[in-house]
Amino acid sequence: MDSYFWLLSLLDSMLRLATPLLLAALAGFFSERAGVVDIGLEGKMLMAAFAAAATAAATGSAGLGLLAAIGASLLLALLHGFACITHRGNQVVSGVALNITAMGLTAVLGNAWFEMGGRTPNLPATARFGELTLPLAETLRGIPVLGSFYSEVVSGHNILVYLALALVPLTAWVAYRTRFGLRLRAVGENPAAVDTAGISVPALRYQAVLIAGLLCGLAGAYLSTAQGAGFQTNMTAGKGYLALAALILGKWKPVPTLLACLLFAAADALQTRLQGVVMPGLGEVPVQLIEALPYLLTVLLLAGFMGKAIPPKASGRPYVKER
Repeated sequence: MDSYFWLLSLLDSMLRLATPLLLAALAGFFSERAGVVDIGLEGKMLMAAFAAAATAAATGSAGLGLLAAIGASLLLALLHGFACITHRGNQVVSGVALNITAMGLTAVLGNAWFEMGGRTPNLPATARFGELTLPLAETLRGIPVLGSFYSEVVSGHNILVYLALALVPLTAWVAYRTRFGLRLRAVGENPAAVDTAGISVPALRYQAVLIAGLLCGLAGAYLSTAQGAGFQTNMTAGKGYLALAALILGKWKPVPTLLACLLFAAADALQTRLQGVVMPGLGEVPVQLIEALPYLLTVLLLAGFMGKAIPPKASGRPYVKER
């Protein structure tokens, strides 16, 4: 029974850790399906996390922090679109520039505004997204297996966790069952055909980039006002790159991308539980090796699946209208 509750605790942590990865990966899904490579997921998440924490610290409202996070992320998304869509710049270079800018700007602004070494003050519970207890969670807690699974794993998360999970089927429906989704996928595969049909390729790509900005704003706000209690320098710690890796492993499809995010999150949750564990014949597992586990898993999986994952045909290529 102890091992069962250990497993429930692992699954609970996995869902919490998968949420920012999933939101960022879905952001990348919309952008890259439209043909715009988005290396800047990391930077948009980081800027959003800072904006959310700073606003929540100043106003005491998690909701206003969320709006500020979305606004900051949308601004970076517009910059990325302006560079890559309007001026047909290199999309990878633009994304890297956003990441570097966000890393430096958040540290400078945080130090200037709060004088805490780039951090924001710890947020009180009223300025954060709290946990939600689902109906009958306490009543069913005593029921073996299913009751404890519902009360410990399904219930007890904040609203952004449930929103991220709900966005997976919504994204799949939008991408594969709506006219917008059809056009979005078409502009990532053959933008010339979309243009011939009288549909604006730049407008579609801007819409996709802005949706990506919205989702990165949610991911950043989750990091600093839901999972955490404030902003810390470079608190995204490569999660934007992990989300991009999950998108590639998921072959640019929503449900497989969710599974890839859960896999990375499981590795992250497991590494916190392996610290201090003594392996027979090997001694205590080095902390550095344990902390590198999610990233080692990413490298191994990408090395095995990269050749099999085929991106949208027009991904990374600016569209130049023929005259």
